[in-house]
Amino acid sequence: MEALQRLHNRGSISTGYDIDNSCKFESDNSEYLSKTPSSAGNRRTWTFSAWVKRSEITATSNSTGNQNMVFSAGDTYLQFDGNAIWINHRAASENFFLATTRLFRDSSAWYHIVWQLDTTDSTAADRAKLYINGVRETSFQNNTYNNMSQNYDAAVNNTVEHEIGKYSLHDTTYAGMFNGYMAEIHLVDGTALTPTSFGEFDTDSGIWKPKAYAGSHGTNGFYLDFEDGSNMGNDASGGTDFAETNITAADQATDTPTNNFATGNPLAFFSNPTTATFNPITEGATQFKKGAGGWETMTSSIAVTRGKWYCELQNISAPESVMMSILPVDAELIFRGGRIAYHPGASSGDGGVAQYGYNGTLYVEAVGTTYSPSPTWANGTDVMGIALDMDNGKVYFAKANTWMNNGDPTTGSTGTGAVNIPDYTTKPYVFGYSLYANNNNGRMNFGGYTSGSISSAESDADGYGNFEYAPPSGYYALCTKNLEEYG
Repeated sequence: MEALQRLHNRGSISTGYDIDNSCKFESDNSEYLSKTPSSAGNRRTWTFSAWVKRSEITATSNSTGNQNMVFSAGDTYLQFDGNAIWINHRAASENFFLATTRLFRDSSAWYHIVWQLDTTDSTAADRAKLYINGVRETSFQNNTYNNMSQNYDAAVNNTVEHEIGKYSLHDTTYAGMFNGYMAEIHLVDGTALTPTSFGEFDTDSGIWKPKAYAGSHGTNGFYLDFEDGSNMGNDASGGTDFAETNITAADQATDTPTNNFATGNPLAFFSNPTTATFNPITEGATQFKKGAGGWETMTSSIAVTRGKWYCELQNISAPESVMMSILPVDAELIFRGGRIAYHPGASSGDGGVAQYGYNGTLYVEAVGTTYSPSPTWANGTDVMGIALDMDNGKVYFAKANTWMNNGDPTTGSTGTGAVNIPDYTTKPYVFGYSLYANNNNGRMNFGGYTSGSISSAESDADGYGNFEYAPPSGYYALCTKNLEEYG
């Protein structure tokens, strides 16, 4: 139960209020939303609220590629800089800046951020307040530029471009664009609100969870719920919609604060691709591209000890040297990004099970065996599947929904055509996708978001996930609602 609560503390607890969709933002694609109010609203008093989940984690701050902009209007903005959260207003006559001491680098987390501005407040230190998951931040790196003048007019709600996912005063080259998911975005014009207008602490667990906002958004306020895939910039409060730049229905996700899906884990060390500018983990942490030659492995952000789970994999430009696998969380290659001389299953005692895309060879405990049938993987067409049965210690691999070794994932303890998992009774396991040759890439689909083209849009029996093929009976997408019931 403790492990489940930790997952729920990442913004994924049954609340009675469900958030159905989020929007995936990717800096490499220059994806953002923008609009300019036709007239000024209240520039002294307003509240911004958003749930965000990061997909690329950076080591340093204050440099191009390490700034992830959440919201901006002119020179007033909220961003992740490195792994701290900044709120900032830059002007010749008024410089205001706060940077959190705490770092926010959990890529499996949904964070709730509330920025309240009220320059009419007589207490200088209370004119700007930042809250994370319902708690006010009071510890900051800086000790200067931390107060605005009373009754100062900031840029939000002025007739300047307001942007989600980009810094409005820079072009896309230097805009510090956001990488990850955003959901349930509110701007309330004219009212200084606390986080309790948008969320609440669960009475049983004490965990911060979303709730419906019931108030007005004011003159220039807005509400983005991302429920209309054909209009991702729709202002659900009734105001003028945001313009979408490189954002389409393909960026709509079901990974949300009330149902947190597994993604790839960007916290492991990976070599940088020579043909890419930023992190090799992209597209909402579902796509993986490597640089230097040698095996590297992207693993799922959620590990499991019980239950039955399904995911899909697909090559993009990796014609031969690829692996799909499951492996325990203490495997050495996870902590080194896999950039060592082996892949899951290649070393005795590593606990991994892997199927080689070049010739179908199965690797378990340093032993490679012929797996029948032994399919190779094609680029961009073949969808591979993994069915992980942690209740019975079995794993099955598929190509285009045909289970290898004449496997039947629904046979339970009989395990028809299954591979036995070495350490399933003692260790949590994750899904894995490995590449060998430099500058090759591929994707993993856990059901919450995929950059691949889905023709059939299949889900599990509870209606979760978006897959090319339906998960076998009794297997589920790896998300927190399913974990609560089956994990």
